[in-house]
Amino acid sequence: MSVQERKERERADRERLIVATARELAEQQGWDAVTTRRLAERIEYSQPVLYSHFRGKREIIGAVALEGAAEMAAALRAATRAANGPRARVSALARAYLDFAERNPAVYDAMFRLDGGLAFAHEDTPEPLKDAFAALLENLDEVAGDGVHPGLFTEVFWAALHGLATLTRAGRLPPGDAEQRVELLVERLAMV
Repeated sequence: MSVQERKERERADRERLIVATARELAEQQGWDAVTTRRLAERIEYSQPVLYSHFRGKREIIGAVALEGAAEMAAALRAATRAANGPRARVSALARAYLDFAERNPAVYDAMFRLDGGLAFAHEDTPEPLKDAFAALLENLDEVAGDGVHPGLFTEVFWAALHGLATLTRAGRLPPGDAEQRVELLVERLAMV
């Protein structure tokens, strides 16, 4: 291995450490607790080293969002792979989405609530975000309905899931009715 290759590997390792530490701190104490000073202390590097990887917290949030999008896409695909039939796939998709949001609140916030400097619904949207949307679309295109553009239907279904995730987490919806909400969403919106 050349010196350059070793330096590149070490740089990539430091970047992964920064993102993992930011994510861990955000999940434990919220995004307000994630500062470059605290990250530098936790990973035992100076703040200038952090800034050599990320220009600031916004880019760190973006990196966490991209990592989370890849994880969400994998979770959605894994959940729907075992489902048999359109209704079961859409139900599994909805449950996997809501479970991901519940298990990873700081990552979910990085993906959809906080400014990570990422473009959504544009040509320059990063691949992990496109792939997360594709994981939804793959399971919803067959239930969009006649004359309904599958991408548009997926956006509406995603918005409903996001609303359920956000309102449930904020304590605005009674937790005991979560399963009924998913079934209603699947039955009425997806009509399967």
